[in-house]
Amino acid sequence: MRHTLVGELPRHQYVFVDGRAIRSDGEAVWMPAVWFGLVSFPARAWGCTVMLESGAIYRNIAPHHLAFMENPAVLDDWGIVDAQTWDCYGYDFTVIEYEYLRGLRCDTFCAGSRWMGRYLFTVAPVDDSFSAYPEQAKEFSFIQLDNGRLTIQPTNNLIFSEKSFTRGAMEFPKGLKRQTDIFRCE
Repeated sequence: MRHTLVGELPRHQYVFVDGRAIRSDGEAVWMPAVWFGLVSFPARAWGCTVMLESGAIYRNIAPHHLAFMENPAVLDDWGIVDAQTWDCYGYDFTVIEYEYLRGLRCDTFCAGSRWMGRYLFTVAPVDDSFSAYPEQAKEFSFIQLDNGRLTIQPTNNLIFSEKSFTRGAMEFPKGLKRQTDIFRCE
């Protein structure tokens, strides 16, 4: 496992970057890019590192400025609270693509709305003041939404459809308790 301020994705992703976020003229144009890295600063949104068509590397792009299609369905109304529920906990994290979840359809709950999408990968914060407490510890799933946008959600804001195991309509479960116990065997 790697724990670092800067990390790489399990697989690079072809995306589009909102030109208003990176161009000095602020032109509203979607620019093709390859997303390959992440940056984590405490109390900030995840930063995305991309390579532009010019070959330039641009670091720390906010997740709401990325899209998986040139003209995403949700344009100006997609903000940082839609793209990410919680700020980063610290500098250290590890990235994993759970093989079991790879490419699974999921239903996300973000900013008061439900959106369908596909699982990309998970980031787990480590060695910070939150992660040691079960009721605060969260993994963040990066999801490519059907509307063309990226969202980063904790596991309690997601449900997955795995045809060989899950049954019925995709509904968020009720009555699950939050993990609060710490167990020790010595």
